Amino acid sequence: MQIRSFRNSLAGVIALIALLTLPLAGCRQQKQEPAKPANAAPRIVSLAPSMTEMLYAIGAGDQLVGRTTACDWPAEAQKVPIVGAFGRPSLEILASIKPDIVVDVDLDGNQTGNRITSLGIRREHIRCRTPDDVPSALRTLGRVSGHVRQADSLAGAIETGLAAYRKEAAAKQRKTRVYLEIWDDPLWTGGKHSFTSAMVSYAGGYNIGDAVNKEYFEVSPEWVIRQNPDMVACMYMSKGNASGEKVRNRTGWSEIDAVRNGRVYGNFDNNIYLRPGPRVLEGIAGLKKLFETGR
Repeated sequence: MQIRSFRNSLAGVIALIALLTLPLAGCRQQKQEPAKPANAAPRIVSLAPSMTEMLYAIGAGDQLVGRTTACDWPAEAQKVPIVGAFGRPSLEILASIKPDIVVDVDLDGNQTGNRITSLGIRREHIRCRTPDDVPSALRTLGRVSGHVRQADSLAGAIETGLAAYRKEAAAKQRKTRVYLEIWDDPLWTGGKHSFTSAMVSYAGGYNIGDAVNKEYFEVSPEWVIRQNPDMVACMYMSKGNASGEKVRNRTGWSEIDAVRNGRVYGNFDNNIYLRPGPRVLEGIAGLKKLFETGR
């Protein structure tokens, strides 16, 4: 009887110790994963270079915890960890980073977006394809990042600038006819729905590719010769492509007005002229000056 009583007492002590240690284990677990303060700035992953540049422009760059390989501006953005290619993030990396928000403009298929949300991550899909989309995109980023005032100020300045350029371009009687060479082998140009074409229009020019209701499309050398543009702008998507000198030496192109008058230009900053972003007014000003002075 004494032995049985001792065993019962021992079992009770063990059970009591187990009960007492459970709360301690819970406390240790909470210390390992502290709750995020309610007023903490959201941690953001950008899946588009235009979004990355805008976040820095409104003062939210320090909230970036992930970017794509294409996000190369401003320079400090290159210190942010890479989560994948433009529109093609690594879901494993996203899951490990655990951002509060992922912003994108164009994902590689709808399934990617669904998988991001299935990870419990908030996704903000922001349309930004034309200069007119930039102010709205800035305001959206300002709202989700907590930088409303800075975003609204920049968006308002861009809207004012675009309105002024639009008015001036509408009054222009003779517009410079421009051939945009986006790729050189084969030849690709910007169509009516391309961002660069809209910038040309704001600057007081006319993109000969506007005759085609597309964003980008392939053309033949003969088509360019027949269009006879006043100016050729080599805005290559790849920085290592052909220079203006190669364009001037093409067979049959010596009869194009742009070539005869020495109006073939290269070395454009792709980050400004091919990417919808906060420096859109700078790009339009550069084109306008080129149309008017050739420099």
